[in-house]
Amino acid sequence: MGEGMRDMLRGLPVFAGPLGSFDPATAPEDPLVLFREWFAEAVEVGVHEPHAMTLATADAEGAPSARTLIMKDLTEQGWSFAGTTTSDKGRDLAANPNVALLFFWGEQGRQVRVRGKAELATPPERATDFRNRSLEGRVAGLHGKQSQPLQELSEIHREAEESRARLKADPGLVPENWGLYLVRPHEVEFWQADPDRRHTRLRYTRTGPEGTWESGLLWP
Repeated sequence: MGEGMRDMLRGLPVFAGPLGSFDPATAPEDPLVLFREWFAEAVEVGVHEPHAMTLATADAEGAPSARTLIMKDLTEQGWSFAGTTTSDKGRDLAANPNVALLFFWGEQGRQVRVRGKAELATPPERATDFRNRSLEGRVAGLHGKQSQPLQELSEIHREAEESRARLKADPGLVPENWGLYLVRPHEVEFWQADPDRRHTRLRYTRTGPEGTWESGLLWP
């Protein structure tokens, strides 16, 4: 089995292109400005779900976890995402706010890596975020059982119908455990693939949320 998988993996193309181009000499001083430029290009060329990102957390003992979710917003302060505070990721964030984000836009051979701290938004901001979700998004977020053991799939459908009925009776209902998080970055790396593996890496770093960004190239 191992050899068959290894042969299959070696036969798969890597960064077949056409790839994006990147001249770090023209990069802006602020990495969030560059991220917006790359994101707009990803949308323009039709990258599938460019707003999907991997969120990596660690619990109080340092054990890591990662999952893919959707970016909710990008402001001058950083990236936002949402989820329940009682889920595995919510408990991780309560114990250890240090996180990493990863955006991968394979069609362009691009990655953006972010390291920073996640902050829980205020109750009014969290309530607004929840109410702005689609109906099915609110139904899924209302049960508050994410990451808990599930006996059978039918329980999901039963719980969804109950949550839908609750929302119909009270359209403004917001669960207490709904969380909206802002990731304030202290490191952002832009990674552009090259078919000859001469990848371009530009890393921005700063000390403190109000610090000045400094940038430099990294060996691939």
